[in-house]
Amino acid sequence: MSEIDLTGLSLEELKALQKRVNKAVETYAERQKQEALAALEAKAREMGFSLSELTGAAKKSKTVGAPKYSHPTDPSLTWTGKGRQPNWIKEGLAQGKSLDDFLISK
Repeated sequence: MSEIDLTGLSLEELKALQKRVNKAVETYAERQKQEALAALEAKAREMGFSLSELTGAAKKSKTVGAPKYSHPTDPSLTWTGKGRQPNWIKEGLAQGKSLDDFLISK
């Protein structure tokens, strides 16, 4: 690598250069990973595969569970029973109701 003459640069130019160098150092590993990934994908395509086929990393689609509970007066408000309780469930429980009162009957 050739030497860079920094003596002719102003303080502002040196600080700007320093920021660019720090950013390049911080992102070096990520850039290397991206280059390696691109090379692997190209090799997989060359051999007639996709990289996800070879690694078994097929993307899974997120499935939404069927609603189990609904709001007593507004049936468009539903809850699967998983995750955080909606406010309308919390309010009903605070009023003495049970989760069974909100069950969707089939």
